[in-house]
Amino acid sequence: MKNFVVKTIANAGALAVAVWLLDKITLTGDSTGKKVGTLLLVALIFGLVNFLVKPIVNLLSLPLLILTLGLFTLVVNALMLLLTSWLADKFDLSFHVEGFWTAVLGALIISIVSWALNVVLPDGD
Repeated sequence: MKNFVVKTIANAGALAVAVWLLDKITLTGDSTGKKVGTLLLVALIFGLVNFLVKPIVNLLSLPLLILTLGLFTLVVNALMLLLTSWLADKFDLSFHVEGFWTAVLGALIISIVSWALNVVLPDGD
């Protein structure tokens, strides 16, 4: 359980960095507390999408992953970020990613930042 909380916080931090760096990834809200809550909920959605949908997409795109020596993973991660944005809209959360190339750059930023945060933050083991 502690590991899940740490990964969710790392994802929220990575999403915050992507929102801060890219103008076309937006998070709107009245107060800082509302923005933090929205980020945590979006991080939960992002974690669920990566846990449930990403393995299926990776399996279906395995030939492209092999052909591109894994670089197609950036496209898969961008699609997961776009799916998260779409789901956040359905849950009436104020998180939006505008465009595929913004999603690619955002997914790259999120991957790097969440990796760094997972190295620094303690895990549940």
